[in-house]
Amino acid sequence: MCKACGEERVLALATLISAFGSSFQYGYNVAVINSPSPYMQRFYNTTYLERYDRPMEENLLTLLWSLSVSMYPLGGLFGSLMVAPLVNKLGRKGTLLFNNIFSIVPAVMMGVSEVAKSYEIIIVSRFIVGICAGLSSNVVPMYLGELSPKNLRGALGIIPQLFITIGILSAQVLGIRNILGNSTGWTLMLGLTGIPAVIELLLLPFFPESPRYMLIQRGDEKSAKKGEKTEKDQSEKAEGRLSVLTLLSQRSLRWQLVSIVVMNMGQQLSGVNAIYYYADSIYATAGVKQNDIQYVTVGTGAVNVFMTIAAVFIVEATGRRLLLLCGFGICCGACVLLTVALYFQESVTWMPYVSIACVIIYVIGHAIGPSPIPYVVTTEMFRQSARPAAFMVAGSVHWLSNFTVGLVFPFMERGLGSYSFIIFSFICLVTLIYILLVVPETKGKTFLEICQMFAKRNKVEIKLGDGDLPLKESKESLQDAVKVTAF
Repeated sequence: MCKACGEERVLALATLISAFGSSFQYGYNVAVINSPSPYMQRFYNTTYLERYDRPMEENLLTLLWSLSVSMYPLGGLFGSLMVAPLVNKLGRKGTLLFNNIFSIVPAVMMGVSEVAKSYEIIIVSRFIVGICAGLSSNVVPMYLGELSPKNLRGALGIIPQLFITIGILSAQVLGIRNILGNSTGWTLMLGLTGIPAVIELLLLPFFPESPRYMLIQRGDEKSAKKGEKTEKDQSEKAEGRLSVLTLLSQRSLRWQLVSIVVMNMGQQLSGVNAIYYYADSIYATAGVKQNDIQYVTVGTGAVNVFMTIAAVFIVEATGRRLLLLCGFGICCGACVLLTVALYFQESVTWMPYVSIACVIIYVIGHAIGPSPIPYVVTTEMFRQSARPAAFMVAGSVHWLSNFTVGLVFPFMERGLGSYSFIIFSFICLVTLIYILLVVPETKGKTFLEICQMFAKRNKVEIKLGDGDLPLKESKESLQDAVKVTAF
């Protein structure tokens, strides 16, 4: 009993340290430049004036600020492309430790940017810390998914998203004008992102590597048993690893791959970043005082954290599919209502409050399903050999979609105004329909059982049986217990 308690304690601490050291930074850097943006842009302008003895043109300032924002998701895309080679070479824990370089270095750079009188340092640092986020957003769910027992896989899979929301909330709180969101505190605020990385770098080495990685890809059975005594399945040891190109060619995994692409596109193209972008103007129109908007924004962030905590506790009871369907359904309805509310905001006195309610409802819907569940499902749909490549594809789609929304939404908002949210509503609806028709419930299912669910759609036949050997088409992904025959 005591030994079991010790293993649970190790799992809990490994989860907290990896999620705080890596996932927290992702969320923190999403929101860290929002509140101090006026002071940062003033610094850009002042630096340019000192260099060239003339004020910066408005178009150039807009361009530089757009680069400061968009370099983060662009770095995230590059980080996602590094996932498969790094986790296969260094392991899951090793990659998280190596990834701290991409947090500590830019944290120092951003912290000294004002002293160095260089806005270029900030732009480059945003790209580097984006690489950190791209790696952590994929590797932490993979690490925890392989470290956790099957009955806790869903709950622990949501923990990284929970710490992302806590990171966002922390940046919103620190960004309050009376704390660090001012002319003297913004560089410190940017530099604080290095602290979680240092803590992870000091503590994570004392925790186990993924037992599945140690057994299957390193062949270290002793370390694997030490890391997790219940890890008895050695059948994947002979699989090797799948490259992205090999994964794309696997007929038996085709619709699983399509599903994670659709879910990750839906997650980012559903308008969550645009909702946060539009929130301040909605609050202002509703009569919230300019100085109080920052507190309302913090309140919205707190709702996001609370609902993600709720998802941690209900995901094993409700399953993944129901949370995805409910989440995208709520987001779809909230976007439609928000469009109507924004249209009548000037003519109906109480309509601005409906707009605020729509923003909060949207945040609730996204927090329970679209935000956390795609990571969980990606872990469950793919076996060890294919998982790094699958996360690499999913992460690349995630960050490319994030980058696209950041780049396109300002033009959409200028051209379509409140009607922009109709597009997001349509994307939510399409994703919902796809999940309803294609994505099965993965809670408590093994990889082989999930493959069976997709077999007809993938046009393969999967037979479970002792001693059956697979055909060549599926040799690497179903080595031990399946026979796959193309229809």
